[in-house]
Amino acid sequence: MVQQPTEYDIVVVGGSGVDTIVRVDALPVPAADSVMVGPIREWPGQTGGNVALGARALGLDVAFLDCVGDDWLGAQVRERLAKGGVEFHAVISPAGTRRAVNLVDATGRRMSFYDARDPEDLRMPRDFYLPHLRRARHVHLSITHFARFLYDDIEALGVPVSTDLHDWDGLSEHQREFALRSDLVFFSAATTGERAPALMREILREGRAGAVVATAGAEGAYLLTRDGGDEPVRIPAVVPPAPVVDSNGAGDAFVTGFLYGRLDGRGPAECARLGAVSGAFACTAPGSTAMIGRAGLLGV
Repeated sequence: MVQQPTEYDIVVVGGSGVDTIVRVDALPVPAADSVMVGPIREWPGQTGGNVALGARALGLDVAFLDCVGDDWLGAQVRERLAKGGVEFHAVISPAGTRRAVNLVDATGRRMSFYDARDPEDLRMPRDFYLPHLRRARHVHLSITHFARFLYDDIEALGVPVSTDLHDWDGLSEHQREFALRSDLVFFSAATTGERAPALMREILREGRAGAVVATAGAEGAYLLTRDGGDEPVRIPAVVPPAPVVDSNGAGDAFVTGFLYGRLDGRGPAECARLGAVSGAFACTAPGSTAMIGRAGLLGV
């Protein structure tokens, strides 16, 4: 019998699925009836799964809660999480397990086609998630629709919460609640571009976050905190320890490195540096399979 931990470092909610990886010469793909590609691979993970697996690889105690299908895709998710040592608790969704098709070019850049199949009325029962939230030092919510309904309970428990808005443009209402009700907010600057600093200031001004991070791929990342001035601080990118193969999961890895530092009591800038180290390492293997360990993250 496996003894359950009395305290989770992180409880991750939502965001598992299976990615189908298609490697192409360049993006965008030329218009054609058919394009010859290399072997097509499938990798269970996606954003919530990647954060949970990455945190566990760093030695943190992790519980992962999600709604998945009773299908072969869900079985793949369960198998990978089990191999990674992640404690997984699932609600069965009648809509099945989420999936995505990701085109990855020769430089490791990707374009993702996400199958957002969760129905609007999908919910995670309170008696399912509350026992796990009560044991959490930190909660990380993926931006799945049902996860937004956990905020009231998380706030009542006084547990800090983070989220990753991914490529939010600052306009979509779907991400706005996550942005304004989280203590720590991540998003990708790929869509916002030069508007990223203004969006970071807006999140701090209108929400409860104490820190906002905008990741910018090979350009590094930007950090803005409530007590750190009005302009984001640039966090330099880290040179990967091996050739870049695939950027899938790099943003999720950044989150895990940052959260490790936060739970270890480090300052925001140092947390962001650890995020950059973790994100760079994630680019060195296909399909979000490169999970950095604690020694690699800390350089010991």
